[in-house]
Amino acid sequence: MTVAAPSPWLADLPPVEPAPALEGERRVDVAIVGAGYTGLCTALALRAEGASVAVLEAETAGFGASGRNAGILAPEIGKEIASLPRTFGRERSRALVGFVEDAIRHVEGLIERLAIDCDYRPAGNVLCAVHPSQHARLERAARIAQELGARAEWLGPEDLRKRGIPPSFTAGILQRPGGTLHPGRYVRGLRTAALAAGAELYEHSPVVRLDPGPRAALATPRGRVSATHVVLATNAYPPALRRLRRLAAPVWASMFRTEPLGPDAEGALEWRGGEGLHTIHELFECYQRTADGRIVGGGKAVHYRFGGRAVPEAPRATRAVLERALRDRFPDVAARIETFWTGPFAFTLDFVPALGTVGRERNVVYSIAYAGHGLSLASYAGRLVADEIAGRDGPGRLLASQRHLPFPPEPLRWLALRSADALLSRLDARLDRKVRAERPR
Repeated sequence: MTVAAPSPWLADLPPVEPAPALEGERRVDVAIVGAGYTGLCTALALRAEGASVAVLEAETAGFGASGRNAGILAPEIGKEIASLPRTFGRERSRALVGFVEDAIRHVEGLIERLAIDCDYRPAGNVLCAVHPSQHARLERAARIAQELGARAEWLGPEDLRKRGIPPSFTAGILQRPGGTLHPGRYVRGLRTAALAAGAELYEHSPVVRLDPGPRAALATPRGRVSATHVVLATNAYPPALRRLRRLAAPVWASMFRTEPLGPDAEGALEWRGGEGLHTIHELFECYQRTADGRIVGGGKAVHYRFGGRAVPEAPRATRAVLERALRDRFPDVAARIETFWTGPFAFTLDFVPALGTVGRERNVVYSIAYAGHGLSLASYAGRLVADEIAGRDGPGRLLASQRHLPFPPEPLRWLALRSADALLSRLDARLDRKVRAERPR
């Protein structure tokens, strides 16, 4: 599964010396498939314990979801926090809330310890309503979040205005810890740190076969790596083991970035605190204001192609929906969208990541399907996977003990996901029409 071009998060960065493609035979302690957040953080954790590590990447480090997201580091896990107790019960839900907050602190620790310059602003994030009809649902979510131990603060209209957030957002929940960052610089910093720590990185080295055994082997077009353990860190991309492919469904979201805001737009938009914004639509919208004076946003629609094939470009209809959303949420800001791109994410049926060990030798570890919350959860997965390999008890037990129902096979999966997307899109479109109809003229 490939996509057409890097996202602007990575395309705008200074070029780096590319890592070589794998050629010939290599023997290491651990071979990792995928050089995104999970793969690079796993490499860092294992190198700190003295293990030899080879990371195999089909494209370039961060090319996938790690370099294509909105850059919002939020304490979210599951479909939404209000549904956690109903799905998992109170005790497990409290554990999940604590787990994701630990994940964010882990990311903050990485940024500080590795001195990664990624424009991180730890201002929290605001889950927003865009119409008073959503307030009761939002207040209920705030109450449940507080009962589960989350740091959630109700923000009324005046509270939002004090933060410079436009009146099109009518109420919110301030979620901490977390904030916003530049995901391209973050993943580039992880790459640099992994190489400095002694991890071997092979780019443009897609894995074409996994041979299990006491020493598992990974084959690429021009090379082969054997290892005591293999880590599958492909997240939304097809795992090397087919038996895992029904655990998660890969979908694609579209993102946009505006041109830098000019003086007039700067004057009209007081939202400068660094909070990320995301809405409680069924298919939520998300926005951040970047350090270089742009608005980045996306969501609003997801795309699933038969068999989980890639969506390399934002569909024309989705671009129009995102342009309309930008005008709806920031009506006083005349900012032109400069570019669109797509990015994959994967989810399980319960929206909790899948972590586990498979194979007769129990030496193939996987961590996938972060349901759009990979900035925190995929980064934290490096520590969790290292624990799995060492046989240590740790925070990953919470995920490893979760049993996930499989998705149905095709064509049932395609029919179910397309039907769900159509229904949720209609509900959101109805709400947005209501917002426009009631807007003062």
